Amino acid sequence: MKNVIITGGTGLLGMRLSHFLSERGCNITHLSRKENLSALFPAYKWNIDQMQMDERALLHVDAVIHLAGANIADSRWSDARKQELLDSRIKSTELLARKIAECSVKPKAFIACSAVGIYGNRGEEILTESSSKGEGFMSEICRLWEKSAALIRDQGVRTPVIRVGVVLSTLGGALSKIKMSYPFRVGSYFGNGSQFYPWIHIDDICKLFHKALTDDSMKSTYNGTAPSPATNKELAEAISFAKNNKNIIIPVPAYMVRLLMGEMSEVVLNSCRAIPSALMETDFQFNHPDLNLAVKDLFDRNI
Repeated sequence: MKNVIITGGTGLLGMRLSHFLSERGCNITHLSRKENLSALFPAYKWNIDQMQMDERALLHVDAVIHLAGANIADSRWSDARKQELLDSRIKSTELLARKIAECSVKPKAFIACSAVGIYGNRGEEILTESSSKGEGFMSEICRLWEKSAALIRDQGVRTPVIRVGVVLSTLGGALSKIKMSYPFRVGSYFGNGSQFYPWIHIDDICKLFHKALTDDSMKSTYNGTAPSPATNKELAEAISFAKNNKNIIIPVPAYMVRLLMGEMSEVVLNSCRAIPSALMETDFQFNHPDLNLAVKDLFDRNI
């Protein structure tokens, strides 16, 4: 797969993945709200609200990696925000499906994104790709997200779906927020800290997308998570380990989280013990399967 276009390419994962694939010989372009063809990764313009896209964007493209979607935890879930979260995922996929249908030569692969939020709040239950879907808004948005990917698969394009877990990076996402209090030798976890987070090192999720891109046998749904989910409290302790600090780890009561975040609190209070069962049936090898060592590597390299 030589020519790859990425939606959501300027986000935390998208930018890291762009560099990761470029270093492995891929020509990377982006789809963006603003055209910038002189950027390191040239960006073609698309407008999801108007269902429009630069006609040049998909010319000579071997594969599409579709990461685009408004950040689920950026602001409280009002009705308007929920619609924005849905539209940024579903309408964007529908636009890509429409434009791919118009291509005289279709991409060989479309790597679709989803999230482990599809399983909902499941406590200590071990969840694989064959597990039932859960309840709640996150589960519903993921269900519709994956359903929209069928619009591309039905055109005969290979369409693996990656259910992304909690991507760990010091530059953004959950880890960057959790680490903020550690310079003061205080760490925190949410509720009783026993809820499972299906985490993954940012370089391992990039490696997974690369495999989905290049391995023609990958056609199904895959949990993009490390083999051993960790509890919220274990993640807090891993940060302390990585920074070689003796920190006080204190809980943030669940009622306070719900008061501050409303319905969006399920992002941090839900428990999802998802494992990459389907992925482990392939020859994929994790570079960072151990939580403590993974977090230490992220801090050591500041990535």
